[in-house]
Amino acid sequence: MKICFFNRSYWPDQAATGQLLTELAEDLVSRHGCEVTVVAGRALHGAERDAAGLAPVDREVRRGVTILRANGTRFDRRRFSGRAANYLTYFASAAVAGFQVGRPDIVVSLTDPPILGLAARWTARRTGARFVFLCEDIFPEVAALLEDFHNDTVNRALDRVNRYLLRDADGIVALGDRMRRRLVEEKGADPSRVTVIHNWADCEAITPGPKDNAFTRAHGLGDRFVLMHSGNIGLSQNLDVLIEAAALLKDRARLVIAIVGDGAKREALARQAAGRGLANVRFFPYQPKELLHESFAAADAFLVSLKAGIEGYIVPSKLYGILAAGRPYIAAVDPTCEVATIAREYGCGLLAAPGDPGALAGAIAALHDDPAAARAMGQRARAAALQFDRRVAVAAYHSLFVRVAGLARAA
Repeated sequence: MKICFFNRSYWPDQAATGQLLTELAEDLVSRHGCEVTVVAGRALHGAERDAAGLAPVDREVRRGVTILRANGTRFDRRRFSGRAANYLTYFASAAVAGFQVGRPDIVVSLTDPPILGLAARWTARRTGARFVFLCEDIFPEVAALLEDFHNDTVNRALDRVNRYLLRDADGIVALGDRMRRRLVEEKGADPSRVTVIHNWADCEAITPGPKDNAFTRAHGLGDRFVLMHSGNIGLSQNLDVLIEAAALLKDRARLVIAIVGDGAKREALARQAAGRGLANVRFFPYQPKELLHESFAAADAFLVSLKAGIEGYIVPSKLYGILAAGRPYIAAVDPTCEVATIAREYGCGLLAAPGDPGALAGAIAALHDDPAAARAMGQRARAAALQFDRRVAVAAYHSLFVRVAGLARAA
C-alpha cells in the first residue's frame, strides 16, 4: 500500500506532531511493508534545523520514507504575520509537491497548517486516492488561543475549510472520544467515517527509570518532590494557574515545580515566578528525545493542563509519555477531557478543576504528602501506557488505511 502524508512538521523537527508522524511513517514502512511519502516543511527548531534549497521542493529518503521538503519562508514565528507567511508559502510549495507523489492509495492530511488539507485533498482526487483527514487539532477553535491575532473573517474561513474537509474525507481520525463528539455533534462529521486512534508513546524507549540519574544529580533534585510540566509552554495550557498554585505551596520546603521546555509563555511565566520570589519554581530547557527518559524519571508527578472549554479541540500528546514513564499526573482539565477520563479509568492521576489554583495546589499537596499512593498511581500509569503503545497505534492506522483503501466512495 502506498501512503502519502501532508504535514509541515516532520523529522528532525521537535514538535510533538512531527515526532509522532515520523514514528508512524517509519513504522508503516518497517513493520507493515508500506511505501510512504511525507510532504513536509523544513525543521523549525533545534540543532538540526536545516537550510532551504533553491527549488520549491527538495527530495530525500530516511529510513525508507521519501520526504518531499516543501520550501517556504522562515520568518519569526512569534509574530502572527511571520507565522501566516510561513504557513502560506509552505502550503503553496506543498501543493506543488503534490504533483511529485506518484499514485498513492491513501493521502492523509494532518492540520499543520489548518488549510493544508486542501492541498492533500486535491492531490488525492487528482491521483484517484482515498483521502483521510487526521485531526490533530480542530479549527477555528484552536486559532482562538492566539493572543496576537483575532479575526472573525479568518476564523469563519477556517471553519468552512474544516467542515468541507470533514464532509469530503473518506476517513477521519479523532485523537479521543471527546474529539470525536466535537467532530460529529459540532462540525457535522459523518460518525461512520470517524475512527478514534489515540496518540502514543514508545513503551520500549520510555520506561520507568530511577530518580537517581544524571538529570536529577545535575540539578540537585534527588531529595526533592518534583512536580513537572514538560513540553510546550504555550497558550493552551493555562500555566499561569501553576504559578498561583506554587505561591500557595511555597512553605513546603521539599517541593519543586519544574517547568521543562519552551514556548510562547515561558518568558512571561518566568517573570511572574521571579516577581513573586518563588524559589520553588524552576525552569529547565527543552530536553532532546534521547535524554527525555532522564528528565521524566526525575519527576515524582506531572501536570497536564488545558484551558477550560478547549477539551476535545486539542488532545495533549504529552500524556502518553507520562504514562510510559510510570508517573502519576494531575489532570487540570475539564472532566470530559481524554486526560481526565484516563486518570479516572486507570486510577493513575488526580483531577483538578481547570483555572483553579486552590484545587491544583490541593492535588499537588496530596501527591506530595502521600508518596506511597503516588507510587501506586505510577504503577497503574505504566500498565495503562501499554494500551497506548506505539505499536498498537501504528497497527490501528494500518488497519484503517487498508479498510479505507478498499472501500468504494459513498455516493
